Amino acid sequence: MLFRTIWRLNSGNDVGLPRLLRRYISVSGRAVIDMAAKDGELRVFIVAGEVSGDTIGSRLMASLKKLCPVPIRFSGVGGPMMSKQGLKSLFPMEDLAVMGIWELLPHLNKIRLKLKETIEAAILFQPHVVVTVDSKGFSFRLLKQLRANYSRQGLDGPVHFHYVAPSFWAWKGGEARLKGLAEFVDKVFCILPNEEEVCKSNGVAATFVGHPILEDLLELNSVKDTSPHEWKVERDFEDFRSKNAIPTGATVISLLPGSRLQEVRQMLSIFANTMELLKVSVPELMSVIHVAPNQHVEKYITGIVHKWPVPAVLLPGGLPHLKYDAFSASRVALCTSGTVALELQLARLPCVVAYRAHFLTQWFVRYKAKISYISLPNILLDSAIIPEALFQACTPTKLASMLMELMNNEGLREEQIVAAEKVIRLLCPQERIANNPSQQDSRLRFPDFTPSMVAASTILYYVKP
Repeated sequence: MLFRTIWRLNSGNDVGLPRLLRRYISVSGRAVIDMAAKDGELRVFIVAGEVSGDTIGSRLMASLKKLCPVPIRFSGVGGPMMSKQGLKSLFPMEDLAVMGIWELLPHLNKIRLKLKETIEAAILFQPHVVVTVDSKGFSFRLLKQLRANYSRQGLDGPVHFHYVAPSFWAWKGGEARLKGLAEFVDKVFCILPNEEEVCKSNGVAATFVGHPILEDLLELNSVKDTSPHEWKVERDFEDFRSKNAIPTGATVISLLPGSRLQEVRQMLSIFANTMELLKVSVPELMSVIHVAPNQHVEKYITGIVHKWPVPAVLLPGGLPHLKYDAFSASRVALCTSGTVALELQLARLPCVVAYRAHFLTQWFVRYKAKISYISLPNILLDSAIIPEALFQACTPTKLASMLMELMNNEGLREEQIVAAEKVIRLLCPQERIANNPSQQDSRLRFPDFTPSMVAASTILYYVKP
């Protein structure tokens, strides 16, 4: 298989890799890789607006560098992970990390200015490809205005990719809003099963690449010769406890308050009060607070942790091995809704999911949502496997009760662990057809091809209509 061969050659730094790739370049001259070869470089403008997007973007950048036979230049917006891959962000990624309806209003003017700045930078950069990662509000406005700008000038603009399909399945009328997406997005990379099919049925070109958390398995060398439902991250909990002076008999709870400052401010106070209630019943209670790699979040948590009701370990973000070490040393986790619920599934760590928002945002969600759950594992299985405390029900008393039950009820713990195996199986595309113009029947299997590698190869060999 072409791409399996490319992976092996590139892993060995074989100097013949560019020559091998050129043999398979589309002869039409319209493939992205052809345009890059003609210009002597591939220019990629890439934008991520939050921590999870920064991780996805950095892995995509690394995969593009592995597969592309010509030099690559990056420009755009990202965080510390993307900067390690060579991106000089136009401005701090945190400027875009706002979530909610009412919560967004105070930041609208700043975001408009950042959007204008980003559009101007993208046009000046003259990219072959524009990639936006999640953050659909900002991303779709950027792509739409870029496409309109090139159209007004009668120019053939760059190819537009969006990584992480919008959650159309969560909202009433969500599928109907997909129909206009094809006007400014050339291809969507889907990370959940069934999204590709629905996108295509609504006229949007899409590819299911698999969920990004699968790449945690590779980074931590946790993929063995087993079937996907058996994949899990196992780490050295004794070493973590020893390094952080955690007593042998201590009960550790991992706390994950979120990655955006606004949600961390709201959720961390609730988590603190929850720990205050639990310490009465749980001897030697300790907490590990996972700090997202967001400079504003880091500053905020560091400033309030001295008031924490139980001994706490602050764990810096962006380091998967430390995160999963902490998971392995924990009895349960309490997390704000997000990607982390899936990471906890990889670690087989039972958890409770919590979420609060402004009352107007809560009203909007209750009125417009068509799903019963907020955490992805529950959504994928259509079952309340993971306890959720949402909106007004998200109180310290409720959370403390849920955590106590989860710590002491082995049946509930086992139910989450068994469910995790089903979830991981759903997130991994067992066989994907490579977007390879010469070998359309080539098969891609994880871990030979990660989600970011599938996305990168799709970008390189995308043929403009």
